[in-house]
Amino acid sequence: MTHDTQGTDGRYTSGGRGPDGRPRVVVIGGGFAGFATARKLTTLLPHAEVVVVSATDYFLYLPLLPEVATGVLDPRRVAVPLATALPRARIVLGTVDAIDLDGHTVGWTDPEGGRGETTWDRLVIAAGSVNRLLPIPGVAEHAHGFRGVAEAVYLRDHVVRQLDLAATSRDAAERDARATFVVVGAGYTGTEVAAQGVLFTDQLRRAHRSLRDQRVRWLLLDLAPRVLPELAPKLSATADQVLRRRGVEVLTGTSIEEAHSRGVRLTTGEELPTRTIVWCVGVRPDPIVEGLDLATDKGRLVVDDHLRVPGRSDVLACGDIAAVPDRTRPGRLTAMTAQHAQRQGVLAARNVAASLGVGEARPYSHHDLGFVVELGGRDAAANPLGIPLSGLLATAVTRGYHLIAMPGNRIRVVVDWLLDAALRRPAAQLGLVRGNAVPLTTCPTDRHPAGHREPATNDAAR
Repeated sequence: MTHDTQGTDGRYTSGGRGPDGRPRVVVIGGGFAGFATARKLTTLLPHAEVVVVSATDYFLYLPLLPEVATGVLDPRRVAVPLATALPRARIVLGTVDAIDLDGHTVGWTDPEGGRGETTWDRLVIAAGSVNRLLPIPGVAEHAHGFRGVAEAVYLRDHVVRQLDLAATSRDAAERDARATFVVVGAGYTGTEVAAQGVLFTDQLRRAHRSLRDQRVRWLLLDLAPRVLPELAPKLSATADQVLRRRGVEVLTGTSIEEAHSRGVRLTTGEELPTRTIVWCVGVRPDPIVEGLDLATDKGRLVVDDHLRVPGRSDVLACGDIAAVPDRTRPGRLTAMTAQHAQRQGVLAARNVAASLGVGEARPYSHHDLGFVVELGGRDAAANPLGIPLSGLLATAVTRGYHLIAMPGNRIRVVVDWLLDAALRRPAAQLGLVRGNAVPLTTCPTDRHPAGHREPATNDAAR
């Protein structure tokens, strides 16, 4: 048996199995799939050491991020500390940048530049996804994504700041540009950002006497023929009606051709002055697996229906990073959704346990139970068990679903919802996150491919 040892940079590395020879299971990622894996593993394998390596020390409940960006929820409500939620796991804060499959080691860089490494008996890769960029000139420089708490906090401050500046400007063209907000991508996130954003700016506009006659524009763009193309046409139509009733300009079949510091040029040829581009086009698998010499499918790690990497029975993958066969739709892969990620995480834990002699391995098979879309106010769209709902009933179902799905902070979320229903939202910009801190090309899970190791650094060298 070997133990953790201290490296020359003061950080600890691990060798062999865990304390007392216990099997060590390393989970890469603390999102929906990684969190579900670790939580189930600590129940199924109380004798094992479960190590979670995550770039953040919290589980982020992404579906409620638009409510952070529009002042409904405090940012801390959607961030559940991993140490609290996974008390029987060892949480390692770091960005994985080295995976040695033959040597059974995982290496990472911590937030202060120190390096760490551990061995594993079983490895679960659940690194998730990152922003998906398209080769559109200017987008990377002038748009901002929507994948993390910092981006949501930045967007909230940015929206408040634009209307503050518009209120003091004597230039009508500048006021119009600052009061124009462009959301690219009419999927779940983009639709929710636009739907809730317009309610937020309505309140902000009324607070400024000089803006009471100012037109505030929200535009939702997508090349698809309708909003929420993933949903049934009836639910898509419900969301479309809510958006248009609130004044959101829904431009289907349209996207950005070029972005610049003063606005965008649309694919229709129209020049649109704006200072706000919210990029919600979609996601791509985390590039962590690019250097591993393993089979991938459009960037997703190929696995069998038991979530095992072919030829590597001790390595499993789940969530957005994994190309999981969809047994309910032969020949296709499961969608990159939180619903699949959470359930695949649970199965990954069961199959890891089975490989260590606890229980039996099972294939992944799951029918979607429906979707919920929070549109703010008293509006939502939902189809639980395939039953289409809208209005207050859909809102109740949507919020109930979120409270059940969240692993913590439920009471605080309910309190924030009640306060939002009774009081005006606080509209002060705190300036905690600057735009250069959340460029579109990065997010909390961005990293170097695992086959590439950056040289170790320390505070003295920075």
